[in-house]
Amino acid sequence: MLIFKKGFGWKCCYDPETGRYTAQIGSGPNQDLYEINQEIFDHVDDPGVKHPSLLISEGRHLYMAVDDRCGPPYTVVLDSDYQKLCPWADVMTAGKVWDDEMTDAAVEVLESEQNNREQRREKRAQREAAQEQSS
Repeated sequence: MLIFKKGFGWKCCYDPETGRYTAQIGSGPNQDLYEINQEIFDHVDDPGVKHPSLLISEGRHLYMAVDDRCGPPYTVVLDSDYQKLCPWADVMTAGKVWDDEMTDAAVEVLESEQNNREQRREKRAQREAAQEQSS
């Protein structure tokens, strides 16, 4: 049975079966999914935490859907396993989904995505190896 903590604009989940902590900020066409640790989960709803979403965003970013009227809507899948990691989340794709090459480049350049570099590099190596085998 999943254990949830919720607040205005955020939701965190602990799955005792897998030992995994995950979170969602926002909803609908504007949302982010994160893999978080126990410490974030334990303290996200502490009375002294003024902005729980900032605490959640310290986790590993998994998925981002953006429709903020500053441009066309888009979705970035930072971890292709996000549905397995967050089966409870009701995700909505916003606009065009970035391709793997663009996502890899953004993760390498943006300091805010440094938690995804190792995972993206491993996935890229797997894609390249599969491509070489099929050639």
